[in-house]
Amino acid sequence: MNEKLAEKLVPEDRSLEQSIPDAAVPVSRGRLPRLSETALLLDIDGTLLDLAPTPREVWVPPGLAKTLNGLLERTSGALAFVSGRSLNDIDLIFAPDQFPAVGGHGAEMRLSADGEAVASHAPPMDKELKRRLAAIAKLSPGILLEDKGYSLALHYRLAPHAEKAIYEAVALIRADLPNAPIEVLPGKSVCEIKHSGFNKASGVLELMKHAPFKGRRPLFIGDDVTDESVFAIMPELNGFAFSVGRHAQGVTGHFDQPGDVRTWLAHLLDAEAGP
Repeated sequence: MNEKLAEKLVPEDRSLEQSIPDAAVPVSRGRLPRLSETALLLDIDGTLLDLAPTPREVWVPPGLAKTLNGLLERTSGALAFVSGRSLNDIDLIFAPDQFPAVGGHGAEMRLSADGEAVASHAPPMDKELKRRLAAIAKLSPGILLEDKGYSLALHYRLAPHAEKAIYEAVALIRADLPNAPIEVLPGKSVCEIKHSGFNKASGVLELMKHAPFKGRRPLFIGDDVTDESVFAIMPELNGFAFSVGRHAQGVTGHFDQPGDVRTWLAHLLDAEAGP
């Protein structure tokens, strides 16, 4: 990362200087978060991994798994993904490695790398409602349907012209079912519909109640609209938030792209391992 990115990582509140790295170039170890006191919470798509034409085409760059495993060890297990993807999908992407995670926008979580997945009291979406929403994918070739169990995603990166039609179709279904407990999550070339009552923020709040995350200062990095609920709760958790690709409201700083996040995480690990 270059000096331009370094400037963007400078927090406006200088009282944070001893806890947050203010540069992408090598800095003194004292200016980095103490990993023994930090909970690293990381979104995946568009944050750790570069976006791809379809969800199945994302890939883990060489060296990232080593960095993540190193950070997992240095934080004594307090590193977790916070993703809209299901835990099963996350595991397939990072196989054979497995990490703690909040999946399905807070619908499920795993507290340790080798632990069991647990539901967060999130009911699955009604089958008939899911069927009606799934039919929207027939509006145009290139719309990809992803059933996540607790939610349904309509990806239109291959059919950008269909964006308006997708949201109009979803709005009609919601108007027809005004009491249906659903929430629409607009994302980067995706419209996701999930059961209301849980989100990434509720998942993070639950995660932070349990060891090894409990009592640590969370540091969250995310890129999308669905990450804004987590950005919003960082102050009450005495934590820090960084956005990727844009200046999101209320964050400490931002990265330009996922590659910068990967480089920064590797630097974070190397700096703490140094003398």
